Amino acid sequence: MSVSELRHDWTPEDVKALFELPFADLLWRAQALHRKYFEPNTVQLSTLLSIKTGACPEDCAYCPQSVRYDTGLKKEALMEVEAVVAAAREAKAGGATRFCMGAAWRSPKDRDIDKVEVMVREVKALGLETCMTLGMLKSDQASRLADAGLDYYNHNLDTSPEFYGKIITTRTYEDRLETLGNVREAGIKVCCGGIVGMGEQPQDRAELLRQLAIMNPHPESVPINNLVQVGGTPLDGVAALSPIEFVRTIAIARILMPKSYVRLSAGRTEMSDETQALCFLAGANSIFYGERLLTTDNPQNARDRALLAQLGMRPEASPVPSEAEVTCAQRAAAATAPVAAGCGCSH
Repeated sequence: MSVSELRHDWTPEDVKALFELPFADLLWRAQALHRKYFEPNTVQLSTLLSIKTGACPEDCAYCPQSVRYDTGLKKEALMEVEAVVAAAREAKAGGATRFCMGAAWRSPKDRDIDKVEVMVREVKALGLETCMTLGMLKSDQASRLADAGLDYYNHNLDTSPEFYGKIITTRTYEDRLETLGNVREAGIKVCCGGIVGMGEQPQDRAELLRQLAIMNPHPESVPINNLVQVGGTPLDGVAALSPIEFVRTIAIARILMPKSYVRLSAGRTEMSDETQALCFLAGANSIFYGERLLTTDNPQNARDRALLAQLGMRPEASPVPSEAEVTCAQRAAAATAPVAAGCGCSH
């Protein structure tokens, strides 16, 4: 692999130069890198479930779950494990390979982690990759989640350090970096990206991507959200980002972090099929699949299946076997008969 491709020393001038490339040249470069490190016509499917909704004390200007804004959102307590597992089972049946669970907390209490650990174990037993986003984590909490088998932890930077204070005042950029450090130290893979279309300047989008790209190692998963405007939040009514500029952002994320999964996250409901197709061409290879993203709408599953079929794309296979599949494989390996009629597993 080329040192110039997998680097962590990107300068602001480097990223600015990428944003200034002609659109076709930028997409060609991004697609070439994408094909080098990934199967070009597969997409990883993730499903996101809100396991605790609303009443968050933070003041994130984009978020309908903040207690500070009147968005009509009904708050809900932490879900029971059985309900979460049922949702995960349904997501897997629909084709998802990663199940992400989000709770509207500033940071979880230790008693919350007790229940969340069980969720991680039970969901992973289904053969799904697991991801959590619970707010800020202490190092011991990250270690507990790692011991439970958590694969990914999501904690976004949201935007550039310079624009950050205009979006959030209740936690600092350094707070976010500290949580990411705790997650990485615990051995959990990092899911970290941001939101565009919040009224930021082009240099803020460039600096967000640079901040992600100078992490060593790069985040294994990079969700790029296009702001979903919600009535009652401070960002309702902000000028929308153009589709071409959004595709540029995706392409540059792929170039800066060629081995990371780049996910089309919030905002796909408002995107045309053509915009999403350009995003896949630019190197996006993951989507949130399912009809809700925490509290906002997501494209219907049928629309996503139709789009992928039209583009000749297919879902990525799950890298995680279920407990039943592991048991089956163990029994098959231990079998002494030359021909086995079956392993006896119920799957």
